[in-house]
Amino acid sequence: MADKTGFFAKLRNDMSGISPREDRSLLGIAMFLGGLVAFTGIDSSAKWLLNDGVGVGQAVFMRYSVHFLLIVVIFLPILGKNLLRTKRLGLEILRALMLLISTAFNFAAVQYLSLSVTSAIFFLLPIILCALSVPFLGEKVGWRRWLAIMIGFVGVVIIIRPGSETFQLATLFSLGAVGALAFYSILSRKLAGVDSIYTQQFYVAIIATLFVFPFAFGPFAAQQWVMPTSSISWMALFAMGVFGAVGHLLLTEAHRYAPASTLAPFVYGQIIPMTLSSWFIFGQLPDIWLWIGAPIVLGSGLYIWARETSRA
Repeated sequence: MADKTGFFAKLRNDMSGISPREDRSLLGIAMFLGGLVAFTGIDSSAKWLLNDGVGVGQAVFMRYSVHFLLIVVIFLPILGKNLLRTKRLGLEILRALMLLISTAFNFAAVQYLSLSVTSAIFFLLPIILCALSVPFLGEKVGWRRWLAIMIGFVGVVIIIRPGSETFQLATLFSLGAVGALAFYSILSRKLAGVDSIYTQQFYVAIIATLFVFPFAFGPFAAQQWVMPTSSISWMALFAMGVFGAVGHLLLTEAHRYAPASTLAPFVYGQIIPMTLSSWFIFGQLPDIWLWIGAPIVLGSGLYIWARETSRA
């Protein structure tokens, strides 16, 4: 019983935003990589369901509604009304909407693009963040990092090849998803140390669930609710929410055990589980242009990370 009490007390402290940082980089890296694998599970489950005839609105609703139920069932009995307490409600709402937009665009993209392509496009995230840090965070970016940003965009152009037969509207959805995720990350930085990670997860889940409901069931639904046709599809329907909740908690906690500068390069490791999932589950092998463009984007992102680390 004493152990349980200690665990609950730790959770309550976490909710109060007083969880101490710990210097345990290996644990932080392991949690970060676990979060990336969970995000691969989200995209793989979504792609499976969309290929099975499930609509984007329905898939997004299930991703967040299951996430919301998990947060409420697990943490509300322990933390009570502390789960709902926020010092920046407007910022929480805006942050949740940015993640929702990113998810909707990404689900629309993975329906037509391979997971290896969408994950390579997401390599743009640290590059866009670097560019947005100037107007939104007041940071200074020198000419070397601006050059790295432009080179990174060249790498993405090689991957998506505008004007070619492989370029699709879905590519624009994927780019939109990265842009929305960049704003989500900016807002996450602003909320760091303001609200607890559990409160942030609660508002992300409930706001997205309520907002997307009319697009899944109501008059704005693009299609009727589609029942999964197999046991695997049923599992995927609920797995998205589980992967979402676990992934976000792991990534948030990872930053408590290791600094962002240590974790940043590992984001590119997601290309491995994404490519494996695309290959073994959906039979989509990456083409030669991905292997040419992805290292360019990766290199520019790593250069930006190295510059930020050296300046720090």
